[in-house]
Amino acid sequence: MLRLQSLSSPLTTQNPKLNLNGSSPTKRSALKFNPNISTNKKLSVKCRHSEHFEQQRFATTSPPNNSSLPSQTPGAGTFPTRYFVGHSIYKGKAALTVEPRAPEFTALDSGAFKITKEGFVLLQFAPAAGVRQYDWSRKQVFSLSVTEIGSLVCLGAKESCEFFHDPFKGKSEEGKVRKVLKVEPLPDGSGHFFNLSVQNKLVNVDESIYIPVTRAEYTVLVSAFNFLLPHLLGWQAFANSIKPEETTRVNNANSRYGGDFEWSR
Repeated sequence: MLRLQSLSSPLTTQNPKLNLNGSSPTKRSALKFNPNISTNKKLSVKCRHSEHFEQQRFATTSPPNNSSLPSQTPGAGTFPTRYFVGHSIYKGKAALTVEPRAPEFTALDSGAFKITKEGFVLLQFAPAAGVRQYDWSRKQVFSLSVTEIGSLVCLGAKESCEFFHDPFKGKSEEGKVRKVLKVEPLPDGSGHFFNLSVQNKLVNVDESIYIPVTRAEYTVLVSAFNFLLPHLLGWQAFANSIKPEETTRVNNANSRYGGDFEWSR
């Protein structure tokens, strides 16, 4: 679409029929020229097609996944996308939230990465403050290690287990904070009780929060735990790094440490 704009004064025309042979216009033709206006007319041509094309191109084209363009979100252009997930169970007297925490790695001089801390599952217990209301300011937390997760995975319907944590074990404040998590079967066999007792002498807290977990809810937790365990160990990072063309070279390099002696005999 083209738009023509005249920079000079418009012409006043009362009759579109002009005398083209150069003779004087008739009375019906009132074409008047202003002698003070220069005969050199300047026209500006503005093309709207290119603007329309650019708008369509940017509207229909999305940047690639590995685009180096900075994100519009402040601080999000230099870090990978993170996802926060969890699973919650709500009951009349308490609520339980289960959240995974990723393992930690450290970079080596060779460019590889080594796991320095295994992942874990964070349990958060909050007492009820009313009907379908929970006081999360009074929540108590308990971190499950991979071994403790394994104990819950293999726990039978009539079996129980107990975990004891001292966050300050080996430090000067050892014994001032005690956490005990008990998982016991319900009397009717329909699930398990999760009971967290916390004694914190540092802030004068002595609280016990318990919540019943049905068999179906416990099955969901066990299924999620089974999926998470290799990830908490960092094994998925190792599996994703395997390249067929590099496997032989890496295995040969590790043979000097005796790792392959059993299979090379």
